Amino acid sequence: HGSGVASLVPPLARAALAVGADGLLIEVHNHPEAALSDGRQSLTLKGLHDLMGDLAPLAQVMGRRLGDAAAATLQA
Repeated sequence: HGSGVASLVPPLARAALAVGADGLLIEVHNHPEAALSDGRQSLTLKGLHDLMGDLAPLAQVMGRRLGDAAAATLQA
C-alpha cells in the first residue's frame, strides 16, 4: 500500500531494507489484472521471486539475512 503501483514495490522494498525494516508486506496474485482488489499493487509470483533474489545480496552486504519464508521463495 506504500505506492499502490506494482512497479514501485521493488525499489520501495530495497529502500525499506536499506533503512533497517525488519519485514515487508507484499501483495501477490497469480493474475493481478483479474484481482478483485489491489491488483495494481500486486506482484506476480515471478515478480516476488525476482524481488527476493534482488534483496538477498543487499541483505548480506548489510550483515543481515532474509527470513526463512523469503528464503523458501528463492528455492521455489
